[in-house]
Amino acid sequence: MKKLLLGALAVTIASCTNTEPVDYALFSGTIQNPNSKKLTIRNSSNKNIRTITVSDTGVFADTIFNTDGYASFSDGKENSALYLKNGDNITLNMDAKEFDETIIYTGTGNEVNNFLAQKFLIKEKSGTAKDLYSLDEAAYFVKMNAQKAALEKGLEGLDADFSKSEKTNINYEHISHVSSFEMAHKYYSKNKDFKVSETFPDLTKDLKYDNEEHFKSSAAYKGIVMANFFKVVRKESKEKEISIAEAAITYIKSSKSELMNNAFLATISRDVSGRNLKAEELYNNIMALSTDDDFKKRLTKQFENVKKLAKGKVSPVFVNYENNAGGKTSLSDLKGKYVYIDVWATWCGPCKVQIPFLQKVEKKYHGKNIEFVSLSIDVAADHGKWKQMIKDKNLGGIQLMADSDWKSKFVADYGINGIPRFILVDPAGNIVSSDAPRPSDKKLIDLFNELKI
Repeated sequence: MKKLLLGALAVTIASCTNTEPVDYALFSGTIQNPNSKKLTIRNSSNKNIRTITVSDTGVFADTIFNTDGYASFSDGKENSALYLKNGDNITLNMDAKEFDETIIYTGTGNEVNNFLAQKFLIKEKSGTAKDLYSLDEAAYFVKMNAQKAALEKGLEGLDADFSKSEKTNINYEHISHVSSFEMAHKYYSKNKDFKVSETFPDLTKDLKYDNEEHFKSSAAYKGIVMANFFKVVRKESKEKEISIAEAAITYIKSSKSELMNNAFLATISRDVSGRNLKAEELYNNIMALSTDDDFKKRLTKQFENVKKLAKGKVSPVFVNYENNAGGKTSLSDLKGKYVYIDVWATWCGPCKVQIPFLQKVEKKYHGKNIEFVSLSIDVAADHGKWKQMIKDKNLGGIQLMADSDWKSKFVADYGINGIPRFILVDPAGNIVSSDAPRPSDKKLIDLFNELKI
């Protein structure tokens, strides 16, 4: 089958040699020990532009239309960068068990893609984030400057357009990493009072935050721009004593970049939620400012869900979910008490961070008119992990497992697409908050006190 696929591609290329320039790239190869039966190709905006089937023998081949340079592919849980130009004919060979270390490209366009594969290894050789940010300033810069020089040297002799774009990207990655040093060093050195020296360079000093070309092509630049957006917005929010969302809308109205404004609006759209009492006002502002029709459709669906889940509405229910203590439990079984629901999973890091805080809240309200329900959305194959974590972490409250992980009706009815998610239902089965404060947030106790629980 591999010979047939690659042979077909060869015929395709041969038949195109005397025609107009093509609007696609050819991507083929063989993956030993693949993680998935599908390869997902995403463009520079992280939008899925192609899904390629991988055969039982690890062979794949497909056509990627209207390529715009930077892209990426993912094989299940692993992913890697790509650079695709119209007319490229790239063949990948790798062993997914040693994903980054074994990537080799051949064919038209292979040089730049082999560089991107090596780029990851060069960074890995420099050390982990912990290794680098634990260093003192001088040692840190020795490492980072050496890494930047090695990456730039690797560009020698490569495609001119790619080299120019990638050199810019490497510089932005360097700026982003260095700009995080103070905060990251505090964390890794456990020195909360650490401050960088007066001679520590401010690499963002003369940086412009309105370059749309770089915003599209460089993930690092996009990250820097987004970080600056939130920095300015938080400052404005504090100084004017207004919400982050209100400050963000004001900022966006003064910005002239349609592309960046759409990205800013997408980040604040998460506040169109049941927790935000001004969700409708925010929704209307975003809809008026956004020019991304697909995003606006998704946001409208999100807002319609928020209205269904407003305070006082009848709560969606779960029915006959497995109870770790034995038997089945439904939300209706808990009527007569407030119910604080923690939607989580064993694989979710932020969920596990909340566990100690939840245990403290459970202890504080033991015997009160409230039940604490931890609702796992682990897949059925992780049932044993769920049981073991309950035991290992001595989890209290009512421990339930949803009937169909993310696809469970209760999860869908609440529009849950990220965890942890906390929900509070009153004794009559009505919603108090469809997006309640986390156990680590003091606002939760304020809410409980307000309800006289």
